[in-house]
Amino acid sequence: MTACYQYPVSMPPHRVAIFVYDGVTLLDVAGPAEVFKEANRFGADYRIVLLSPTGADVTSSLGVRIAVDGAVSSEPAFDTLLVAGSDHYPRAHVPADLAEAARRPAAVAGRVASICTGAFVLAAAGVLDGKRATTHWQVAHELAARHPTCRVEPDAIYVRDGSTYTSAGVTAGIDLALALVEEDHGPDVARDVARALVVYMQRAGGQSQFSAPLQGPPPRSPALRRIADLVTANPRGDHSLGELAKHLNVSTRHLTRLFHDELSTTPARYVENIRFDLARAFLDQGHTATQAATLAGFPSYESMRRVFARKLSISPAAYQRRFSTARRPHPD
Repeated sequence: MTACYQYPVSMPPHRVAIFVYDGVTLLDVAGPAEVFKEANRFGADYRIVLLSPTGADVTSSLGVRIAVDGAVSSEPAFDTLLVAGSDHYPRAHVPADLAEAARRPAAVAGRVASICTGAFVLAAAGVLDGKRATTHWQVAHELAARHPTCRVEPDAIYVRDGSTYTSAGVTAGIDLALALVEEDHGPDVARDVARALVVYMQRAGGQSQFSAPLQGPPPRSPALRRIADLVTANPRGDHSLGELAKHLNVSTRHLTRLFHDELSTTPARYVENIRFDLARAFLDQGHTATQAATLAGFPSYESMRRVFARKLSISPAAYQRRFSTARRPHPD
């Protein structure tokens, strides 16, 4: 365990309220709270309270009862208000009374933050109108669709827009809390907290590295579905624009227009996306980066590396260290 170093306290107590409600995700609450509690060991003075809409205890998504300190409306303004997320939202719309319960303290807090799908609560309360924000990659599109004035950044681990902060899925609440500690007390204290909790102080790359490969729906048109099947079945084949057009017996111009009209991309970029998804799957299975590049149809490891850097902001090797299976594939 990391030793407890005491830093001189030069700031008044910082009051942190975590807004909870029935169905709340327990890790959204515990993760950030643990960061602030740990920061107190290194000289910070965070005073953490759990508040619910009515002051009644709540039940988490795991069925664990959470004892709260009071009703959010009965407390004075907080330095930091954190709104935890829930699996209930975005599957359902945020109830008006829950949104209103969050809106009032958010209007007077020094800064407001959401963890994961807590962004849906903040957005329903109007807090994210006209602001940049993020949430879990699986539901970022839903947040953007429900709240079109909110500029959703689906790949961000967390986003700051003025005094409003939003973070990605569950454990990203720890990343956000570390960033808030660094903002309050500097990088040394935040680094000590990260080391004590055995987490990264700042993770490389964005949310895309965590999203599921091959998750997109197939093309609607039979012609483009044939192209998708062809490339997936034989990613190492010649899938140049000319060869793909020959396969469909259409002109290159017509094929390019089909991709643009339905998928808003080019044939070359579509082939690259399939190869990228396949390469991620091969890396997940334990293949080396060079093997993954070959199996996925990339001309070279370097060409695959450039695609990973552009899409995920990390290298194939860094991706594999995070996500590959402990089991290695059996040799053929």
